[in-house]
Amino acid sequence: MNTDSVKAPSINVTETGKRLKKLAQRNGYSVKDIQRYLCLSCPQPVYRWYKGIILPSVDNLLRLSELFQVHMEELLVKTEYSVSYDIERLGKKNPEKRLRAYYIKMAA
Repeated sequence: MNTDSVKAPSINVTETGKRLKKLAQRNGYSVKDIQRYLCLSCPQPVYRWYKGIILPSVDNLLRLSELFQVHMEELLVKTEYSVSYDIERLGKKNPEKRLRAYYIKMAA
């Protein structure tokens, strides 16, 4: 078996939540302020972001970056993990089959 691995980036939801909370506090914004700024119907999503349960939508990340005056990427905490794969197994995949399926889909 010939295996190899690559580093795959991922967003650390917990640390991102902590960063969002820290930025809000540093800029003097309460949960209610952020709720109003983002036109959210209730404050629960903001609390869930802070706890690292969920991430804000891309639209909300963009608006938060404008509010905090930072680049959108600065709101996110990245984590990398290794992904292993079997090179021999990947080489056995049939490219003709994949191409045929593509043409069938395009013709439909």
